[in-house]
Amino acid sequence: MDKRVYLLTIVSFIVGMVELIIGGILDLVATDFGVSLGQAGFLITIYSLVFAIAAPVLLSLTSKIERKRLTILALVVFFFGNVLAVFSQTYSMLLIARIISAASGSLLVVLCVTIASNIVTEKYRARAIGVVFMGISASLVLGVPIGLILGNSFGWRTPFILITVLTLLSMACVHFFMEKIDPKPSIPIVQQLRTLKNRRILFAQLTTFLFLAGHLTLYAYLTPFLKIALGLNGTWVSAVYLIFGVAAVAGGGIGGLLADRFGTKPTILAVIVAFGISIFTIPYTTFALPLFLFVMMVWSMLSWAITPAMQSFLIESSPETSDIQQSLNNSALHFGIAFGSLIGGVVIEQATVEQNATVGGMFIILALATAVLSVAKEGSGIALPSRK
Repeated sequence: MDKRVYLLTIVSFIVGMVELIIGGILDLVATDFGVSLGQAGFLITIYSLVFAIAAPVLLSLTSKIERKRLTILALVVFFFGNVLAVFSQTYSMLLIARIISAASGSLLVVLCVTIASNIVTEKYRARAIGVVFMGISASLVLGVPIGLILGNSFGWRTPFILITVLTLLSMACVHFFMEKIDPKPSIPIVQQLRTLKNRRILFAQLTTFLFLAGHLTLYAYLTPFLKIALGLNGTWVSAVYLIFGVAAVAGGGIGGLLADRFGTKPTILAVIVAFGISIFTIPYTTFALPLFLFVMMVWSMLSWAITPAMQSFLIESSPETSDIQQSLNNSALHFGIAFGSLIGGVVIEQATVEQNATVGGMFIILALATAVLSVAKEGSGIALPSRK
């Protein structure tokens, strides 16, 4: 496989890391700007929301620009967004910085996927896309522990300094190692959304949205949960996040193995059920740290075990529009992150952080319902609407 795919994976990792990197340092950001934990959590919500909406829109608007040039331009905007975050003196300024980073980052991720599929031969295409998505998944689970370790040691701005440096290196690598790639005609957003008329596909995308919403209702506020419910200090919190990240990355691989051996449908349903049990159980394990860590590892592994099974299921259900479904699934994922972090912020302000797990579990029950409706609906794939 073309080694440049791994460069694109690094770019996608850097971009994805910014999304949740602030999750582990919510209390530091809240204290510095004099805002509540819920308001600090909104910095995750706004990033994910803009990310989900901007990706298909910007891809359509920039469809005629040469891909290498567009990638570098997007990296420049992404760089300045994170520089603004480093020098933010107010909460509003940091919010604007997050919006700029999210919009440019969303375009970068889509470009990484499309470029990866174009620079390899057809037999390596699926693998190349999978590798790029692995970078995104890894960034979402490892971004928080990286941000936590750096933030607690040197201040909450330090993770963003790291991002700016890595972005500069990425720009240089893309400039020197990537060749020019002509753009291909993009599929209008309206045509993409029409594919959701297939109920099987619609409920599958809803499952991703609800699953991630339930997960983020707790995960986005795991730092205050660990400090309040378990009384852990900064060092222990960093260790817990690191364990979570490693387990989650492993979970992605386990999910792929399960889907290959037992099929996508049984894997999706089994993972959702087991994940729901683990998240409902978490508040009742805080009396014993070893027990909590065990359940948390199960929770973290299952949080990403569903991703490869769901992506494979979407391809099986609609092979003619698989590219569109992967794009829509990425948007559904980030909408889920945005909604879950928003709901989690409301819960932590209106009740207690201990209730976040229970509220998150409610979304998992809904995710199970939509998953059942999706896998139970038999029917052929959907054809791509013809252009007029």
